[in-house]
Amino acid sequence: MSTIIAVVSDIHCHEWTEVHPEIREAVAGADVAVLCGDIVRGDVVEGFRSAAKRAVIVHGNSDPPELRNALPAVEVIELEGRRIGVTHPAWGGPEFPLRELLPDFEDMGSVDTILFGHIHETVDEVIGGIRYINPGQGYESFMVDGTFAIVRVHRGEMEVEFRTVTRR
Repeated sequence: MSTIIAVVSDIHCHEWTEVHPEIREAVAGADVAVLCGDIVRGDVVEGFRSAAKRAVIVHGNSDPPELRNALPAVEVIELEGRRIGVTHPAWGGPEFPLRELLPDFEDMGSVDTILFGHIHETVDEVIGGIRYINPGQGYESFMVDGTFAIVRVHRGEMEVEFRTVTRR
């Protein structure tokens, strides 16, 4: 049996109902739903938690002080023998070296996968034995489609599928 993880980041919404219906459906259908920051409002956090069977949420650099104080900056979860770190770095653009995310987890033990937000672009790369996954941005903008990731973990192996949300 596989564990299904819905990974979302950078949704920049004020209300859970503003989040694209395909993303809300993926969150509700996953075994674990991960939100990698830049949420913007508490209503979205509550909606995400209510919809998810198990929610893992970190804050981002665009989140207001009340969310930054209420949510961790980094989190580590263990699933099917994998140690998965979750973060939203507040620095760097699309070209930053991914391995610079590792120090965020030094105090939490080793990780073999890092789910992260911030750069608004999908990433699935392995560097130095660590898999880095960014689901892209969870909303459609004028120039860029919204995206999210579905990660299937089966006996320690991971399969990543990026999904593009359809225009409303």
